[in-house]
Amino acid sequence: MPELPEVEVVRRGLARWVAGRTIDNVEVLLPRSVRRHLGGPVDFADLLVGRTVTGVERRGKFLWLPLDDDDAVLAHLGMSGQLLMQPSDESDEKHLRVRIRFADDGRELRFVDQRTFGGLQVQTLGPDLFTGRVVPESAAHIAPDPLEAVFDVRRLAAALRRRRTGIKRALLDQSLVSGIGNIYADEALWRARMHYARPTSAFTTAQVGTLIGHATDVMQQALAQGGTSFDSLYVDVNGSSGYFERSLEVYGREDEPCRRCGRPIVREPFMNRSSFRCPTCQRVPRGAHW
Repeated sequence: MPELPEVEVVRRGLARWVAGRTIDNVEVLLPRSVRRHLGGPVDFADLLVGRTVTGVERRGKFLWLPLDDDDAVLAHLGMSGQLLMQPSDESDEKHLRVRIRFADDGRELRFVDQRTFGGLQVQTLGPDLFTGRVVPESAAHIAPDPLEAVFDVRRLAAALRRRRTGIKRALLDQSLVSGIGNIYADEALWRARMHYARPTSAFTTAQVGTLIGHATDVMQQALAQGGTSFDSLYVDVNGSSGYFERSLEVYGREDEPCRRCGRPIVREPFMNRSSFRCPTCQRVPRGAHW
């Protein structure tokens, strides 16, 4: 599933093409792709025609296109969702689900989704629960991510100390900090030489700052390389894959040598997925919370 850098790559690409453009026509080819829109496909299309997209925003993995009032088009990419900008005369993709044409008849926005776990919907914008930033209703409970100017390390550190859980579980909790998924959590923990089950209650503000600094660094580096693409399902708005996979230190490198100490990387089950770590650089702590 795309994480913060991959979604930010898409956001930047979309902003170039859709900001300031007026929607002329909407075609829903698969109703399931707008199933989260309670009014259904016809209402979804009717709400968008004639509206102007004012920008493209993101928080964590949430991506939305604000419109010229208090609404926005919220995009859930899911496991395989793609937002592509294509010339109007370009052949349709095999898994094209929604087409949005603009009044200037240039490129059109296409939502392509092979596995159909993602979708689009129109939502009202309102203040979040943390900073008052205007976000879609369903994102109001999502905490700021480390790339946002409003991100507060002290708030996060205080929240972590109130929890009795392991640090990786906390990093994946979007109500504490958004945008850090499984890949970048493993990478940040390796850089910080921390085990994923280290208890959050023992973290100082300085330690939280160090860990979040590593998470920010690795996500910025991934962003500069177009994100991490393990297959063709994640692409940018032009259909190109990212190549940060080549720079990963632990994630997906089971049995390969740690680039810091040479010990083979191990893969361990974690929350119905996997965690990757170096058993020498990231030793199991006392009082670990699995």
